Amino acid sequence: MFARLRAVTIDCPDASALADFYSELLGLPVTRRDADWARIGDGSSPGIEFQQVSDHLPPAWPDPERPQQVHFEIEVSDIEAAQERVLAMGARLLAVCEDDPGNLYRVYADPAGHPFCLEFSR
Repeated sequence: MFARLRAVTIDCPDASALADFYSELLGLPVTRRDADWARIGDGSSPGIEFQQVSDHLPPAWPDPERPQQVHFEIEVSDIEAAQERVLAMGARLLAVCEDDPGNLYRVYADPAGHPFCLEFSR
């Protein structure tokens, strides 16, 4: 191996607020917070960084004119409880999907408009 992923960086209108959202969702601490940049992570795996962009245009999934660009697949043990929590945190439900009889997932937009999925395997 000659390279190692250090972080994934997401553009957004408010880096601190989006870091707080994903910190609560994933249980990862905010480890850096600057005026226009924030990072979450546990130090043992790649972190997620948030870069503030003043003219940020959020994805409009599934509209191909403004595609999702990147999204997280997040596994949960109770999809109903997880949905209640992410909606209370400011997410919006975009779609409910079932790709096979044992795999249910739901697509949400985070507070900055980026899609992410909660997935539950029966």
